[in-house]
Amino acid sequence: MSRPRIGLALGGGGARGMAHVPVIEAFGDLGIVPDAITGTSIGAIFGAGFAGGLDGESLREVSEAIFRDRNAVLARLWKLRPRKLGDVFGSPRIMQFDAGKVLEQFVGPHIPATFEELQVPLSVIATDFFRCREVQLSSGPLHAAVAASMAIPALFKPVTLEERILVDGGLVNPLPFDALPDDIDIVVASDVVGSPIPRKGRMVPGATDAVFGATQILMQSITQEKLKSRQPDILVKPDIAGFRVLDFMKTDRILAAAEPMRETTKQRIAAAIEAFERRSGAAS
Repeated sequence: MSRPRIGLALGGGGARGMAHVPVIEAFGDLGIVPDAITGTSIGAIFGAGFAGGLDGESLREVSEAIFRDRNAVLARLWKLRPRKLGDVFGSPRIMQFDAGKVLEQFVGPHIPATFEELQVPLSVIATDFFRCREVQLSSGPLHAAVAASMAIPALFKPVTLEERILVDGGLVNPLPFDALPDDIDIVVASDVVGSPIPRKGRMVPGATDAVFGATQILMQSITQEKLKSRQPDILVKPDIAGFRVLDFMKTDRILAAAEPMRETTKQRIAAAIEAFERRSGAAS
């Protein structure tokens, strides 16, 4: 009896996406590689790494190494800062980085150059800015696709790909389990969007918190509406409520907070496989 085809959907959520790592590690604990992966924003980054051959432990090591040294991170960002005044202060006065350059500087060496080099089929979600619709990217240049998927408008300039202007996929599909192939038997979805949280001593959000908090609210609304009509077989939501979208320097703490998801995900996948095999055996 062949095992069921398993799909993994990794949602967007900025630094909170570090919580995807224990979920991915659960697959390794079971000796399973997904048959298909979808990812949005930071979920696209981890999806590309996983589909490219990095296991959960390797993704953990890479994540911790990148954000271990605050000064090194700031030095990289300083090199990537916009050089032209018009790029530094757009409208409104928000500094926007080049998503592709940021991706190359931080994780480029860990992700294959094209979709065709991946070991597992991957679909990356982005938003077509002018057509106001979801775009699923699954072939061609991988780095450009991931850069487009992570291009949060408040942080990054839009990405031009195949004559389309693309921005963050979380604006249209923050938890892309519905983008997995139709022949997937068990769908696993990792939701790390979260909600806005107040800063200590200040209940009214500042400009940055308001922008990212509003995006979280939008993403939450999209996911909740989608879940009314379709549910993944396994939905995991790590307990990372105390972390913000840009808390990348707290990577070790996010990983620690999300660690219980490793065992939970492992148990739920194992149970889903067992149930599938029982149904298959009864039907044969």
